[in-house]
Amino acid sequence: MNDLRFFQNSDTDEEVDFLPILPDEDGADGKKIDIPEALPILPLRNTILFPGVVLPITIGRDKSIQAIKYAYKEHRLIGVLGQVDGSIEEPEFNDLFSIGTVAQIMRLIKMPDGSTTAIIQGRHRFMAKALVSNEPFMLASVEPLQDIMPVDDKEFEASVLTVKDLAAEIIKLNPQIPSEATIVLKNIANPITLIHFISSNLNIPNSEKQKLLEVADMKERVRLVLEALNRELQMLKMKNDIQAKVKQDIDKQQRDYFLSQQLKTIQDELGITSADKDVERLKEKLSKLTLPQKAKEQVEKELEKLQRMNPAAAEYSVVLNYVDLILDLPWGIYTQDNFDINNARKVLDKDHYGIEKVKERVLEYLAVLKLKGDMKSPILCLVGPPGVGKTSLGQSIANALGRKYVRIALGGLHDEAEIRGHRKTYIGAMPGRIIQSLKKAGSSNPVFILDEIDKVGADYKGDPSSALLEVLDPEQNNAFYDNYLELEYDLSKVLFIATANTLQTIQPALRDRMEIIPIEGYSVEEKIEIAKKHLIPKQITNHGLKPRQVSISDKVLEQLIEEYTKESGVRELDRQLASVMRHIAKKVATGERYSPVIKSHDLVKILGPQKFDKSIYNEENIPGVAVGLAWTPVGGDILFIEATASRGTGQIILTGNLGNVMKESATTAVTYLKSNAARLGIPDGIFAKVDIHLHFPEGATPKDGPSAGITILTALASLFTQRRAKPYLAMTGEITLRGKVMPVGGIKEKILAAKRAGMREIIMCHHNARDVQQINPAYIKNMKFHFVKTMDEVITLALQKNRVKNPIDWNIYLKTDTNTAPKQPVTAQR
Repeated sequence: MNDLRFFQNSDTDEEVDFLPILPDEDGADGKKIDIPEALPILPLRNTILFPGVVLPITIGRDKSIQAIKYAYKEHRLIGVLGQVDGSIEEPEFNDLFSIGTVAQIMRLIKMPDGSTTAIIQGRHRFMAKALVSNEPFMLASVEPLQDIMPVDDKEFEASVLTVKDLAAEIIKLNPQIPSEATIVLKNIANPITLIHFISSNLNIPNSEKQKLLEVADMKERVRLVLEALNRELQMLKMKNDIQAKVKQDIDKQQRDYFLSQQLKTIQDELGITSADKDVERLKEKLSKLTLPQKAKEQVEKELEKLQRMNPAAAEYSVVLNYVDLILDLPWGIYTQDNFDINNARKVLDKDHYGIEKVKERVLEYLAVLKLKGDMKSPILCLVGPPGVGKTSLGQSIANALGRKYVRIALGGLHDEAEIRGHRKTYIGAMPGRIIQSLKKAGSSNPVFILDEIDKVGADYKGDPSSALLEVLDPEQNNAFYDNYLELEYDLSKVLFIATANTLQTIQPALRDRMEIIPIEGYSVEEKIEIAKKHLIPKQITNHGLKPRQVSISDKVLEQLIEEYTKESGVRELDRQLASVMRHIAKKVATGERYSPVIKSHDLVKILGPQKFDKSIYNEENIPGVAVGLAWTPVGGDILFIEATASRGTGQIILTGNLGNVMKESATTAVTYLKSNAARLGIPDGIFAKVDIHLHFPEGATPKDGPSAGITILTALASLFTQRRAKPYLAMTGEITLRGKVMPVGGIKEKILAAKRAGMREIIMCHHNARDVQQINPAYIKNMKFHFVKTMDEVITLALQKNRVKNPIDWNIYLKTDTNTAPKQPVTAQR
């Protein structure tokens, strides 16, 4: 609540002390006055007048002075309305609230400074209906408003008493309100006057006071006043609690300061202080290190500052931690590389099967380092689906080179300070993860894994991927600057290896700084070898078994891979093998008899029914269905494309959660088919008579990219020529309006997905032949590849020569009689 002793200026924001003014209870309900049909209007800028409340105001506006003088001479009644916006100097009628209070001018005083002061008392609520005149003052037609009073309502009486008690408690808690206010409250017997008086002095915005004035139901007005009082009481209690806590904290700080001063005095008498110990320890540490000149000068400067500083000071620990960090960093400390290339090859082959391209790149780096003696480390980026061993490969490379290994996970990182560090002026400041990791490694040339670099975020705190530009640039990272360290640190000898599932989300400037090495998914044959050499021995050890207690043949492994996993990596395979090992471990632990040799029928008992059935890819489909190959961040996949047609106006309907590029491929395919309809034996004009619906199953999975182009065109050609697509055949490639087939990426993943699905033939662009040549011939054995240049070749290879039995007669759609055409989407019979 505001101070009850205030002098309100209707034209300014000033508040000055004035004599206590008690509310007049006589006539508070307004029944003893006759309100004329039109009243002069007095705008109030910073307050709302309630009935029964006496208010002194200073009049400054010319119109307001004219209005108050006129009203004082005529009937001493004036309409008081609050301004909607208090900043308006000369308000118009529309700038005022429509509901206000009829006030009686009790006294008019001419002040020595020339201003006019009026003492007014609110008498009755009214509504200003319309402006009668605007000069020399506002005159408006008014309508008195009656309050709705509850009769013999105990709840209303209890609410009024609660309001009174809350107001008294607020006066007691708020030191700014004089104690005389309590006496004022006790002397108000009329409940209406009490509510109006408290409403007028509530510490709430004028807009909320206006809402209170506009409420006609007195019971509802009391409820709103109770809510406002409760809010204010809670705020006052919280404020007092905070003040008490702050006072207690200050007292504790003073006590701690005096105690620390006494302790310092005692230590001084003994001739040794804790600060001296810290400084001596750091100086001894500095003498044993070979720091760069700038770093040494910085440490000496900070040590001098530390000696002059009070250990109890807050900055003491900041400086101490800063110097400790500088001295803990491995300045000029490098591990000796193992230049035995044959040994490095053995280590890499032992830990990982396949991925020859990465192994060769590491061995090349080691060979050049051996010959040259000193060179900047490359920045490698391993890109591939999950579970192919990108992260674990970093540990193997560190072992092969004989270097320390550190890893930071960048997934979800969105604060630039995580890379560059915080400035040490901030409370709780820390160096960035790069410097922290080097301190942990104890070497300036570790193998540094930047895991999941494609999942770095960005927000208002900065863009970490932009901060990585300096880290991953061989021309700049020899002088990497950390905000906390405030010194340059040489990262040129660090072998940075980033990992990612996709390059699409890595910003181009960062991608340009890295040497991209793709790691494709594994074939079934590779997965079998990985399981035999790595996964099975690991799971046997993890489950406390012995090698003789379990045996899994290559044939069973192949069945497990094809029927229970569908992935490019081996993580799911590892989990399924763990399930098998748990089953065996239970048998061994309970002493139950079992056969250590896992057979095909055992997989169903242990793992349940097969999860993936590739027979659906080998069925002979109806016309309008073609099988494509897709690339995803988790590897290759098979993609069905279904086409159908129904009577319409030539619209193309696309469903299946498609991206813009795939939608454009569908449009291109339809346009090509229209322009070559006659040559393909498709009736002229049929495209204007039917709606084409293309559907890509698994609608919850987003799909995009141009590689489905030839599959879309094949599905459409199959529908309109009524020739089925050949079974066991898949395809991938981009198309143009000229009917050319363009090359696409992700060929190895797509081919492996096709093989997993049991496909025997694959159609692709002739430019992709070089990608197929890089795949081990053993992995694509018994698969036939067709390398094409045009869509005519695709249609010839993909579609059967003969039409289906009972084909759709498209001529029906060309007839004008709609009753003769099918009304439902049509598909051919098998």
